[in-house]
Amino acid sequence: MHVKKYLLKCLHRLQKGPGYTYKELLVWYCDNTNTHGPKRIIREGPKKKAMWFVLTLLFTSLVCWQWGVFIRTYLSWEVSVSLSMGFKTMDFPAVTICNASPFQYSKVQHLLKDLDELMEAVLQRILAPELSHVNATETLNFTIWNHTPLVFINEQNPQHPVVLDLFEDNYNGSASSGPAPERTCRAPGCKIAMKLCSHNGTTCTFRSFSSATRAVTEWYTLQATNIFSQVPNKELVAMGYPAERMILACLFGAEPCNYRNFTPIFHPDYGNCYIFNWGMKEKALPSANPGAEFGLKLILDMGQKDYVPFLTSTGGVRLMLHEQRSFPFIKDEGIYAMSGTETSIGVLVDKLERKGEPYSQCTMNGSDVPIQNLYSNYGDYNTTYSIQACIRSCFQEHMIRHCSCGHYLYPLPPGEKYCNSQEFPDWAYCYSDLRMSLAQRETCIDVCKESCNDTQYKMTISMADWPSESSEDWIFHVLSEERDQSTNITLSRQGIVKLNIYFQEFNYRTIEESAANNIVWLLSNLGGQFGFWMGGSVLCLIEFAEIIIDFVWITIIKLVALAKSLRQRRAQARYVGPPPTVAELVEAHTNFSFQPDTPAPSADPGPYVQEQAPPIPGTPPPNYDSLRLQPLDVIESDGEGDAV
Repeated sequence: MHVKKYLLKCLHRLQKGPGYTYKELLVWYCDNTNTHGPKRIIREGPKKKAMWFVLTLLFTSLVCWQWGVFIRTYLSWEVSVSLSMGFKTMDFPAVTICNASPFQYSKVQHLLKDLDELMEAVLQRILAPELSHVNATETLNFTIWNHTPLVFINEQNPQHPVVLDLFEDNYNGSASSGPAPERTCRAPGCKIAMKLCSHNGTTCTFRSFSSATRAVTEWYTLQATNIFSQVPNKELVAMGYPAERMILACLFGAEPCNYRNFTPIFHPDYGNCYIFNWGMKEKALPSANPGAEFGLKLILDMGQKDYVPFLTSTGGVRLMLHEQRSFPFIKDEGIYAMSGTETSIGVLVDKLERKGEPYSQCTMNGSDVPIQNLYSNYGDYNTTYSIQACIRSCFQEHMIRHCSCGHYLYPLPPGEKYCNSQEFPDWAYCYSDLRMSLAQRETCIDVCKESCNDTQYKMTISMADWPSESSEDWIFHVLSEERDQSTNITLSRQGIVKLNIYFQEFNYRTIEESAANNIVWLLSNLGGQFGFWMGGSVLCLIEFAEIIIDFVWITIIKLVALAKSLRQRRAQARYVGPPPTVAELVEAHTNFSFQPDTPAPSADPGPYVQEQAPPIPGTPPPNYDSLRLQPLDVIESDGEGDAV
């Protein structure tokens, strides 16, 4: 009801028209506002009026300019970084350890037999092509080779490069028609490259390398990936290094531990990895005190004698420190500890706390990232979000979209398959093209967000030979007896590693982002500029808003009146001539069916023969004096007669 009443009042006000003009409203505002300046414009003389008008306009412009600067600075969402120090008992980080070799060669040799024979033939062809020419290819299985061969590229003539397959006697791709060159390629301009083809060999590209060592390693890794992608995960785990063979001794603070205190996961790059204090099924372990005596001590056996020779060229242990429940991307963030040494790692903790939107594009748990986190349910463990997990999940999504299969190094979404040359012959070409694509990398970086809260572990590393020459014999005897129940030494310096991981101190640093310009800063600066230049306040802004509303209301009323006037003019424009008279309107509504009979013509027309009385209408109009035009004196005499 109240709304209807107010609407009716508004309608009546529109019909009535504006009660005052723009000029009157402006004069009223200048005379009643609390802002300095406008009052002097209407109260002073002509010269001072002009002066105060210019000053008021100038200071108003300055205020608006300063307000624009402050608002733009506030909307830039800048942050300030504060560094604070803390001292308290902290949770010990999760420690992931992996062997540099993902598999034991004795258990995967049957899978790599044909590939190893090809690799040996390739090395012979590179090192001694003359000796390996005779009967070198009779026993080789070229099924693997034909998918992705290695070639020589002679670039002595950049305009006409010459391509030579390692196991062919003729050149392909030469633009010259001269005599065939020598079969070997030993010139400085020769490079070894990997040939990647798609669409049944119709589209090919060459990925060249500056070193033959790098070329054959990349080629072997690519072919091994194709083989291992077809093996079930349980079999891959059985081919890796078991924890009871790898972890010889464990001590956390004063408490003994063993391989059962480690959580196993399978990493495609490093095989079986083991995580201490991951916090998945138990509470994270705190560190009682800083120092080496209160950290984690490990003795590991890497078993280098059983490394895959062409797949792994590095010996030692790969380790990484990370937060609880986070997935260890150990290939990118881990470090190596060398065999035959004791490696001490002192840890310092940095905690990062970033501001969320709109100050930075960070996420709390990855729920607002439009990429499915393939690492969130890795195996049987629910891991937390990280930008590394997002980028790799994004790459796997692009891989499946463009190549119709997933890469072996990344987790698979449900219902998809890993790439292999039997089902997906073009996958190597597609993978190489996608890997080198700058657009793909930029797309994933733009979509993925950093975590708002992160913990980084800064490590100080020192190494020394272990065991020493004087103690090597008895240490290896004791460790061999404990693991293998053997009186003979089953360990060697080439595989043994000792690790000491501890907090250097309990001081931790917190790097926290805060808003550089908050709403209090904005309001104080806006009010300061307004008060300094014009002596105004919030009430002055309300007054100005009031006059703006009045101006708008007057404008609406005038527009309504103008529209009404235009409609009236259009209605009058329908008549071409002058408006009709009353008699014409009466004649238009006369009912001719009630006309009286016409009298018979008389023999004597009388003196007025030429004049004939108009026909009397059947229904005469009402006798309204307002419809008759009479002289003013007649009207006055009639009035007097009535009075008498």
